[in-house]
Amino acid sequence: MSTTDREPQQTLDVLDDAGRKVLFTEARTANAFAARAVADDELAMIWELARWSPSAANGQPLRVLFVRTHEGKERLGRHLDEGNRVKTLSAPAVAILAYDVDFHEQMPTVFPARGDMLRAAFADQNEKREGIAAYNSALQTGVFLLAVRAAGLAAGPMAGFDRAGVDEEFFAGTSWRSHLVVNIGHPGADPWFPRLPRVPVEDAVAWA
Repeated sequence: MSTTDREPQQTLDVLDDAGRKVLFTEARTANAFAARAVADDELAMIWELARWSPSAANGQPLRVLFVRTHEGKERLGRHLDEGNRVKTLSAPAVAILAYDVDFHEQMPTVFPARGDMLRAAFADQNEKREGIAAYNSALQTGVFLLAVRAAGLAAGPMAGFDRAGVDEEFFAGTSWRSHLVVNIGHPGADPWFPRLPRVPVEDAVAWA
């Protein structure tokens, strides 16, 4: 029997229509949130799902600070663009997504077969680590947003903030660097902007 005649060893499940709607086709960016609280175990569920995201060499540079208190949101609000402050103060929870420029220190844990070698190889390559961490945390961030939706919550990601200010406010003395703020909660009154068009398939997909 040739290799091509063999039965596949594993068949993957296909996401059903309801799951596709929750994660993709009917999912929206929320701009208003209900007063209903988001529990710690709901936030823990988000991370439990998001942590399985792919990343280069399994480096996993994404880090998350969950901001839940009014004091914490006030501290964060000082560094947000004016149009984002009200939304953040009204959100039950906020995630500051960051990347760890010293992600290589975890390599022996996350890639046991080659971890010591990778940690040593990256030790003196600060600029290269920064680029790898930024790119791979962005990849992980997409999965994080899907995880918020999968947990039955709405996400409001925002890039409009002073990164240096947020880093000084929350991550001073650490190797974490902020790159996105995500409001999290249950949708409030009139939470969605009108659905905007997608790029036409013929302009976005090619075949070879």
